[in-house]
Amino acid sequence: MSRDDEAAGAWRRLAALTPARIALGRAGSGLPTREVLRFSLAHAQARDAVHAPLDVEAVRGAIAAIGFETLVAASAAPDRATYLRRPDLGRRLDEASAAALAAAASDPVDLALVVADGLSARAVHEGAVPLLAALQPALAGAGLRLAPVVVATQSRVALGDAVGALLKARAVAVLIGERPGLSSPDSLGVYLTFGPRPGRTDAERNCLSNVRAAGLAPDLAAFKLSWLIEQALTRELTGVALKDESDQLIEGPAERQSLGR
Repeated sequence: MSRDDEAAGAWRRLAALTPARIALGRAGSGLPTREVLRFSLAHAQARDAVHAPLDVEAVRGAIAAIGFETLVAASAAPDRATYLRRPDLGRRLDEASAAALAAAASDPVDLALVVADGLSARAVHEGAVPLLAALQPALAGAGLRLAPVVVATQSRVALGDAVGALLKARAVAVLIGERPGLSSPDSLGVYLTFGPRPGRTDAERNCLSNVRAAGLAPDLAAFKLSWLIEQALTRELTGVALKDESDQLIEGPAERQSLGR
């Protein structure tokens, strides 16, 4: 076998381990037609994920079916085009939503959960309910006081700060569609913030990224999130001061398999 054949075989083996665009081959000075078409499809899927609307009622119904109460909210961005041009409006509630959440709040709670469209409604449609379902037993076992799950549209991560403050929550976790990559239009992110209030920075949040079937499995994401929530409420902090050390609790192959590792 020649060195070229050996190199080609090594690249093929590497390409089989990742969805990243490597070892694509070439046709003359360009890419093979099949790879050009695959790229065009991935680009179209990413654009669709950004622009597709969130089916609020379907998401609310699915969340209610696993035992959570729900509320709805919208950011100050009146439509998708404005949302994409004005990230600042996606970080603020509109007046009607702010009033409704304030009216719904009663006693202080430990945790508010926000399910937000972000930049991929597809990620929410496919990933939010499996993650909440996996998280629910840990929340119940910890005896946490929960606010109703807020389903938010035209939302950025920081919208959760306003939601958490209005619902008198000690912490807020925002499940949000992440900016689509060319191999991951269905990626869900989770952002946990202790002491939510407008003006919090990203350095004050913990993030779990790439929650999806081909990434961080929902059951493992729920395990990590429940650990972070417990530590956040105990230590009264999140962000750069709180490191995710949940993997230290996974002791062996059986535990790793049960958690989707």
